[in-house]
Amino acid sequence: MENSHQHDSLGLAGLVAVITGSSRGIGAAVADCLAANGAHLVVNYLRDEAAAAAVVRSAQGRGVEALAVQGDISTVAAANRLIATALEKFGRIDILVCNAGIWKGAPVELVSEALWDETLDTNLKGTWAVCRAAVPQMKEQQFGRIVIISSTAGQRGEANYSNYAASKGAQISFTKSLAAELGPFGITVNAVAPGWVDTEMSQEPLADLQSRAQIEALIPLRRVATAAEIAWPVTFLCSDWASHITGEILNVNGGSVLCG
Repeated sequence: MENSHQHDSLGLAGLVAVITGSSRGIGAAVADCLAANGAHLVVNYLRDEAAAAAVVRSAQGRGVEALAVQGDISTVAAANRLIATALEKFGRIDILVCNAGIWKGAPVELVSEALWDETLDTNLKGTWAVCRAAVPQMKEQQFGRIVIISSTAGQRGEANYSNYAASKGAQISFTKSLAAELGPFGITVNAVAPGWVDTEMSQEPLADLQSRAQIEALIPLRRVATAAEIAWPVTFLCSDWASHITGEILNVNGGSVLCG
């Protein structure tokens, strides 16, 4: 077995992390990075049980404990069940990464009520629901790290994805509010705002070579991020290295959106 704790100065060894939407994409990369640094995992997924099981097996191969919990965290009942299962298994929750999200859009006059509700329920209400469920335990132990995965769309808007951008902008305001509210309890709350990332969620525009070239031309680093390149900054915000950072929106976008 490889040395799971080669980065002990990060202070992640033995901590318990719950990651929503972590059967694939950014969530799976975050799970892998946290496990590589010694954290135990609760992998939440919506549909793909086999993919979630693979993330769990990979983590166990790194010498940490891990389990998968199915649940649509856009409902309070599922969010409560996810956190209750984590506490049942580990007795504590140190890290919560709110990653579950969907990216679907349309011109504003064509956004259906169903699409608006689905987007806001998954991206915003789901984030609130898992935080609401996990915070009492974090307050009790006087320690917690919450990282919310937002988006450049939440900072500058995104044409034809007003529903998505609204949900992501709201996540940023929620991050700042919780940082102020939970700081006195030893809980940090930060967000990571990725730009384009090479994951299943964005595979359609990225699979088309012309579309991909246009996207990359707008990124100063001239390439789309890998999922791991988002996972590393998330892991940093969960670590001892970031112990005095809270309320921060960390831009990981190759320079495509430069906001202070």
